[in-house]
Amino acid sequence: MTQTALITGASRGLGAALALALAPTHHIIAVAKTTGALEDLDDQIKARGGSATLAPMDIGNDAAMQTLCRGIFDRWNSLDMWVHCAVHAAPLSPANMINDKDMAKSIAGNVTATSTLITYIAPLLGEAGRAVFFDDPVAGQPFYGAYGATKAAQIALARSWQAETARTGPRVHIVTPTPMPTATRARFHPGEDRSALNDPAGEAARILSEING
Repeated sequence: MTQTALITGASRGLGAALALALAPTHHIIAVAKTTGALEDLDDQIKARGGSATLAPMDIGNDAAMQTLCRGIFDRWNSLDMWVHCAVHAAPLSPANMINDKDMAKSIAGNVTATSTLITYIAPLLGEAGRAVFFDDPVAGQPFYGAYGATKAAQIALARSWQAETARTGPRVHIVTPTPMPTATRARFHPGEDRSALNDPAGEAARILSEING
């Protein structure tokens, strides 16, 4: 029986690479805001003999997330894996000059949405499922105030959930990807030599090997 993998932030970068890597063994439920990018991902998954359900949604939309999770329950009754790649990357800024709107979007996308999703998805994962989060240890570094603080808060939530479920499940994995030529990184490091960065497909394979080891 084909397993199910929900990937939030699946349209590009590491999320898309993980969707493609999991497609041979999982039905992919791909969530992202960009419909066109999801359709491109769907074409690639089908080309590899896999299948996907596309969910063009904003994870910050509570009603949409409720509808998504209810739909997963109605169709599959449970979920085998949740891979949370969605992140809001606010512009770099000195701490004393962070824009209020940028901070509010960072809190909503990286903290509030993650907390809400854990609440909705935990029952679907049950005891046997797995959740995967991605750390980015930039908190406290110069100019990363909004992104770094809210990303650190997101991982703090994940670590609490990990500790709380260590004996009961689901299994919660927290991994730290190596630098990749993603759109998020390009926003933070314009003009960087991207040839020295790791390919997302190779990084996806490494991450899956790590969590399956």
